Amino acid sequence: MDIVDIARQAGMTVVLEARIGRQEYHSVHGSLAALQSFAERVRASTMEEAMAVEQD
Repeated sequence: MDIVDIARQAGMTVVLEARIGRQEYHSVHGSLAALQSFAERVRASTMEEAMAVEQD
């Protein structure tokens, strides 16, 4: 699960604030509707991953 990708898909703005070595620091901004969409997408992704593990 790429949480930054999910945030962008939900309509949130993801800004790279800094990069120190290999570590990146981001800020995430968005509306409450985008936050709700983000939460729903994370829940769906988590459920998909759990179902894939159960099938293995």
